[in-house]
Amino acid sequence: MIRLGERICGRESFTTKALGLLPAYNVYRKTYALLRESQRWSREALAAYQAEALSRLLDHAYENVPYYRRIFQERGLVPEDIRSPADLELLPILTREDLQANLPDLKARNYPESAFEYVTTGGSTGIPVGFYYEKGVSRAREWAFMKTQWDRVGYQFTDRCVVLRGYIVGSAKDGVFWKKTLGGRWLLMSSHHMTEEALPAYISEIRRFKPRFIQGYPSTVAILARYMREHEIEPFPTVRAILCGSENLYPWQRDLLTEAFGCRVFSWYGNSEQTVLAGECEESTRYHIFPEYGIVELIGRDGRPVRGPGAMGEVIATNLTNYVCPLIRYRTMDLATAGGEGCSCGRAYPILERVEGRVQDFIVTGKGELLSGIAMNIDTDAFDNVKQFQFYQEKVGEVILNIVRKPTFSKQDAEYLYREVSRSCGDDVLITIRYVDNIPLTARGKHRYFVQGLPIHFSDREGGIVEHVSPDLLA
Repeated sequence: MIRLGERICGRESFTTKALGLLPAYNVYRKTYALLRESQRWSREALAAYQAEALSRLLDHAYENVPYYRRIFQERGLVPEDIRSPADLELLPILTREDLQANLPDLKARNYPESAFEYVTTGGSTGIPVGFYYEKGVSRAREWAFMKTQWDRVGYQFTDRCVVLRGYIVGSAKDGVFWKKTLGGRWLLMSSHHMTEEALPAYISEIRRFKPRFIQGYPSTVAILARYMREHEIEPFPTVRAILCGSENLYPWQRDLLTEAFGCRVFSWYGNSEQTVLAGECEESTRYHIFPEYGIVELIGRDGRPVRGPGAMGEVIATNLTNYVCPLIRYRTMDLATAGGEGCSCGRAYPILERVEGRVQDFIVTGKGELLSGIAMNIDTDAFDNVKQFQFYQEKVGEVILNIVRKPTFSKQDAEYLYREVSRSCGDDVLITIRYVDNIPLTARGKHRYFVQGLPIHFSDREGGIVEHVSPDLLA
């Protein structure tokens, strides 16, 4: 889901040279300066800033974006009717299907064609999505927000950083699966060659590189951490924090990474569509939503807003900065739990207690209830003799656990594993263990722990599970 940084924080560097345009650098610098100041604003000042930014966005969308002009007119509305974020309920939710069907009409007419950068993401839902960034601007602004988050754990541009994010680097012929970038400050390591045989070389290279941070997909960094724990390998003494994004970070992964690396694990949440961005702070593991970035609503299964600590809903988000292709009330298909008011860090940002994951990352029990992977205790000793695993569902109330066995895996391990997983899933889920030779990574180099073959809608208004979807669409 948890997926931001695909382009900004891994595949491209932020330097004036890399961006190639001084205006883009100025966008970064201006945005970063604002965030350094606004993170200490009062709740009232942030609300006023957000309301003004929303008003500007709606005026622009009404005047220059055909899709939104049509939406306003169909509902007999004008931008002035939406006076606060709460009034956004007057507008419809924008789904991925809506986005694809109306993409030409979502382009702002007051921008030249040269301003549009077409971006696609398949995401983990299997629904391809295309949209537009403002060329040379959206990425610079995004990096300003990311740098502001990483400031909380002390990240500096000059720091050395190991990156484990889905790259294919090197070849088996020479046994080198990494390369340096950003003038030697970042070490990009292949996530496609992290085998039992190759991991000792990875560890040796990381020690030689002496990074201050490791940045990556949680599932990829977990492979390294698990190997280190199983072989009692000491943490890297120079590493100050693990920076996790672009996937959901499960509690068992956080515990594993903390134990293996002996340092802080920092996680953030966002999406490639750039509609929402939230990250942890110095004081807690709760996700602080950037109000300068966008507006976040949590919608319950009845289609109505949920509020108050502990309430879970689907994330509906409105970006406040992308004027070339505004996404207003965009349906992220992510679920999150609202947090309480305030944090000891002093920021007056809205808070998410947890990001539960994609709707498609939930197991459907026999009673039709949704079971989050966050609630499952996966990292038990029952998996000690399992090399890889993945849950797969194509029938309500039934789940297949695909596992790649280690040579030491026994019949007793199978029985123990079955008991532990059944206990975590509960009485309304039937578990079947299936042995496989390999569990492939996704096209973006991620390891998916859950593959849901049932189309799930969180809102009851949409009828729940409506039809079967080919698992090929979820790869």
